[in-house]
Amino acid sequence: MSDEKFANAGKAAGLQIWRVENFDLKPVAENDFGKFYVGDSYLVLSTKKCGGLLGMGSFSWDIHFWQGQETSQDEAGAVAVFSVELDDYLGGGPIEHREVQGHETDLFLSYFKSGIRYLPGGVATGFKHFDPNNWENCLYQVKGKRNVRVKKVEAHISAMNRGDCFILDANHDIYVYVGRGAKRMERIRAISAANMIRDQDHGGRSRVHIVDEFSDQGEVDTFFERLGSGSADEVADESSGGEDEEFEIKEQEDISLFKVWEDPSGRVTVSKVGQYPLRHAQLDSNVSGDCFVLDAGTAGLFVWIGRNSTKNEKVQAMNKAQVFLKEHKRPWWSKISRVVEGAEPAAFKQYFVDWRDQSILPSALNHVYSPNRLNAVMEEAVELPADDLRRLVKQQGPAVGFMPDQGAGHVEVWRIEDFELQPVPKETYGRFFGGDSYVVKYTGTAGGKERHVIYFWQGETSSQDERAAAAMQAVRLDDDLGGRAIQVRVVQGHEPRHFMSIFKGRMIVFLGGHHSGFRNASRDSRDDEHYGVNGARLFRVRGTCTDDVRVHQVPARTENLNSDDAFVLDTAGALFVWFGQESSPAEREAALAAARLVAPGREPQQVREGSEPDELWTALGGPGEYTYAGHHSQHAHMPARLFHCQITLRGKFRVNEVDNYSQEDLAEDDVMVLDSGDEVYVWIGDKSHAKEKELSLKMAEDYLKMSPVHRHRATIIQIKQGEEPAGFTTLFPEWDEEYWQVQPSYDDIKRQISANNPVGLSIDYDDTDY
Repeated sequence: MSDEKFANAGKAAGLQIWRVENFDLKPVAENDFGKFYVGDSYLVLSTKKCGGLLGMGSFSWDIHFWQGQETSQDEAGAVAVFSVELDDYLGGGPIEHREVQGHETDLFLSYFKSGIRYLPGGVATGFKHFDPNNWENCLYQVKGKRNVRVKKVEAHISAMNRGDCFILDANHDIYVYVGRGAKRMERIRAISAANMIRDQDHGGRSRVHIVDEFSDQGEVDTFFERLGSGSADEVADESSGGEDEEFEIKEQEDISLFKVWEDPSGRVTVSKVGQYPLRHAQLDSNVSGDCFVLDAGTAGLFVWIGRNSTKNEKVQAMNKAQVFLKEHKRPWWSKISRVVEGAEPAAFKQYFVDWRDQSILPSALNHVYSPNRLNAVMEEAVELPADDLRRLVKQQGPAVGFMPDQGAGHVEVWRIEDFELQPVPKETYGRFFGGDSYVVKYTGTAGGKERHVIYFWQGETSSQDERAAAAMQAVRLDDDLGGRAIQVRVVQGHEPRHFMSIFKGRMIVFLGGHHSGFRNASRDSRDDEHYGVNGARLFRVRGTCTDDVRVHQVPARTENLNSDDAFVLDTAGALFVWFGQESSPAEREAALAAARLVAPGREPQQVREGSEPDELWTALGGPGEYTYAGHHSQHAHMPARLFHCQITLRGKFRVNEVDNYSQEDLAEDDVMVLDSGDEVYVWIGDKSHAKEKELSLKMAEDYLKMSPVHRHRATIIQIKQGEEPAGFTTLFPEWDEEYWQVQPSYDDIKRQISANNPVGLSIDYDDTDY
């Protein structure tokens, strides 16, 4: 295979497809994208332009080699080799994926918005020449809502059910039969697939007809006459169609890492080297020829090899992965992706709890900014020394992207007592207790209209009942506001920066709570187990300025100090403000302000790390070990990811990731989860099912519990369609505020299809293949 065949490969954003023909590659015409013959193998290249700070003007690539169920072993092997050659041509950086017919990855399916279609035959058996006088009707089942597969089934009533959509290709007429259980997006995808069949197989000259519950009896009868069997009453129930292909997140204990190598005799050996939680250091690229297999359960296998691997080693790595499947009795069609050291995707890195890229950038840069704003951010961040960049990451706080305003609006605070809302005195706003849960209602103005944010804050030691009550009370407040508020779950220690800003630097979290009589808020009572010697109190201070400072009381012991932060130590004889060596000037200033809140009227004594007086150590129980290393972000830099979450009829929680997502993927009848890394947004469509709305928060919590890294305390922000804050919309490539107002309805689409149908057909099918 010469590089000439790849001369234009990967040079511009978009999709390129080749088919294996006689052990060579032949380009596939763009009009035929999405049409795959089951007897063939294909090579697919997706090229994306990198944006943001991590590579302006550069490209990233995904290579997929697709193998039809009836492709020959030789062709399947040839396309795997071609994928490695294309990888080498592009510098060894692409991610490679093996795709098997009927079990394609969501990423692969996302390239084909009208779906993919399987056709019989292929190069080896010859393509069937179209004979208009010998036409055989074809029936296709349409599966999937976003990632669509169009599968040819027997043209008979027995192949149909009421939950899916079906396409009957009857030559001059193409019928879309819409099952009663199909949602709006599924109907639209089916219509789009029918248009694809019309354009690819009939040159755009066939008529498309929609048959649904609104069709008259004559239209329905015509469909079944053309099908050749059955009637509407004979179509099977929805359950007979099976569930659409969905990805179910596996439990953490299923995630394992294996080393795979050949011994001197040529025998492939598999050895388990670790299971969750995995560490980056467990991947070793120093031994030539070895590879590692990350078994991510139903998410498939990742084959990791060193950056200096040879072409043969890359080919053999995929072969070893297939041996691994046999050894572990996994389905032969299981997903396999090969990644190279230094070019690992986020989907791979997320399974390693300590993964850190050399350049740590704030995950807020996931957001899409205007050119001027992006340039300003780039100039600020790129020129920062590594240590200052670390501080930027540290100080941004959780949910950095969620900042609907500057926190200058109206605030009301309630504490949960006996499962009801108990108003908190205004003079104590900002004082929280870790043993309690609270509800905070914030009212501000954005875009010229009043906006509401309802936070329910859950103390670390509050009871499960109180946490649940806080969530329920937040829903009630939202209902009182007509259901248009943004609801935000906040876990102690992970407060969003907007939450902190509304308290103007006066936020303090004390240990204890209502059940303990709020003892820790007063210096008059010091008999709690969290005090140090002689009733000392210790507070950790973090923040970027005095307006967003957070102060958390921690047990007054030496082991709780951290060189990365500042602390306030309140003792009977003195008030100390301790500055860790890595604390920022802003944190030191904030710590002095916090000292005045903790102990009004007392003059603080400033102490730098390394010059502590004996009295300070005595109050903390004596000198000892504590954290000297710098603070790190909780997770590696990850791009934002969109998921469709649902509770199935069987009660199972299922998640389907939407690759290459856009605003179009926010269907009005769905609940979606957008994970930016720092915050998790739950988006609720206006027409989503009542049960899904009710369980939306639980779905987000279940999603976090099943995450490969510990993120169960992440900030969850629930938003409604049409009330999206900027922190959410900037995570999309483009955002149109009027999108849902201008979208055609399902009835509009039907009328448009009818209007576009050709009149007075005169069809020339010369040399048409299908």
